Amino acid sequence: MRLDHVEAPAAAALIADWAAAAPSAGRVVCAANVHMTMQAHDDPSFKAVVNAADLVLPDGVPMVWALRALGLPQRQRVRVTPDLLLDLIATCEARGIRMGLYGGTPETLTAFVAFLADAAPALQAPFSWSPPFRPLTPEEDAEVTERIRAAGVQLLLVGIGCPKQERWMAAHAEQLDCVMFGVGAAFDMFAGTTGNAPAWLRDRGLEWAYRLITEPRRLWRRYLIGNPRFLWHFALQIAHGWRSA
Repeated sequence: MRLDHVEAPAAAALIADWAAAAPSAGRVVCAANVHMTMQAHDDPSFKAVVNAADLVLPDGVPMVWALRALGLPQRQRVRVTPDLLLDLIATCEARGIRMGLYGGTPETLTAFVAFLADAAPALQAPFSWSPPFRPLTPEEDAEVTERIRAAGVQLLLVGIGCPKQERWMAAHAEQLDCVMFGVGAAFDMFAGTTGNAPAWLRDRGLEWAYRLITEPRRLWRRYLIGNPRFLWHFALQIAHGWRSA
């Protein structure tokens, strides 16, 4: 799976510049962690979606370790929540970039909109919508796509979970002329419905352990099965590189 070697300040500046430039077609930004990597490994169609994105950020300390093991001097993870998003929110407010929100539950989205009003009162956020937990009908999809266009959204945060959000962004790249950024559970974290791991756990690559403890029924398979599989397959990749050297 493709993973771009990019640091957080450069990522934030690039996303904001793309949004301000009003592209003729939509741009897709993915934040890759271990879960996304294993989804791409197991599903060739999803791997194609990620590899076709305009930017694939290393979101997670294990991804930084992987880049370093491959010889790329990545200094830190591009931590989407809250660091990168806070930078983007401030930049959008300062530059007049219109932000849209797609995802979360109605309660979570309401709380996130309230957070934005407090943290960035001059930010323009003319579109927000919590989609239902089912596939949209063609009519519903066409309607919401037109609403996004009519609102003049330049940066659309898409928080409906991996791999659903990546597939949604890829499917709408020709219909929307904004930057679409898959942000996972960011709305929940900013709204306070999902906790944020302490810094000492994040810095040691153990954020997954905190999330597993707080949401065991939903996340046990992702972490207890997915993480060991990632380590195994990455070890094979490194070993293959040594044999080929």
